[in-house]
Amino acid sequence: MSAPQKSELRARMRAERKRLAGLDPDAPLRLADHAGALPPGGMVAVYAPIGSEMNTAVLAQALITQGRLLCLPVVIQRDAAMIFRRWSPGEPLEMDVAGVPAPLPLSDTVTPDLILTPLLAFDATGARLGQGGGYYDRTFAALPDIVRIGVAYTGQEVGHLEIEAHDIRLHGVLTETGYRSF
Repeated sequence: MSAPQKSELRARMRAERKRLAGLDPDAPLRLADHAGALPPGGMVAVYAPIGSEMNTAVLAQALITQGRLLCLPVVIQRDAAMIFRRWSPGEPLEMDVAGVPAPLPLSDTVTPDLILTPLLAFDATGARLGQGGGYYDRTFAALPDIVRIGVAYTGQEVGHLEIEAHDIRLHGVLTETGYRSF
């Protein structure tokens, strides 16, 4: 897929995700209902949602109830893999290098067992279309043994995504209708 085609698909899927978020404001509550279906892992990386990304606040609470610990990704260099800092809901956040809310530097740096990632689109093979910054793909490449789970609205699934050599597939996706492994 050419860069202009990928850019057009990103724009279309951003609009679709925004539409889906507006149609179903209770989707994050149903997402949390499926937390028990996620693969095992004591340390789970959630994310601070931006724009119309699926909100993970209720899911984070459900994961804590299961006895799991949480962390958030932090961009410390634009062209490097992200790091993860331990975090609990309510703890203060500050903007990282990419302008995304992240735990303060005094938080412990950890390695998650499971990474939950936002996305614009996914397909049935685990291909993922992200925002285009490459942060998650660089991180997945640096941590190849970590389980990678997309978090999305069911309506973000597309028939087929062309992936490039640097794109790393997901192990599964969690939506408001349930968890599916690839």
